Amino acid sequence: MDTNARKTAVIFKAFCDENRIKILRLLKGGEKCACMLLEEMNITQPTLSHHMKILCDSGIVIGRKEGKWMHYSISADGIEKAQDYLISLKNGKEENNNE
Repeated sequence: MDTNARKTAVIFKAFCDENRIKILRLLKGGEKCACMLLEEMNITQPTLSHHMKILCDSGIVIGRKEGKWMHYSISADGIEKAQDYLISLKNGKEENNNE
């Protein structure tokens, strides 16, 4: 598998789980602390950590540490990459292989 296909697969893996979609919906309103996500999602901390790793690895979400808590927000750059790929599919163009 070529590098661009691998990167694209990692990006779209982030969208392939109901819990991750719920997390993204919560983050639409702005940055949220992991503790707030835990309360809203009603899941365990290890489960949240698993989902946040996938979201952050994809570039769709970014995290920053403040004290003992992580704060997460949606990455405009990550969303743009996913959007660009979908637009290239719609327009029948090949991916940019220079990334």
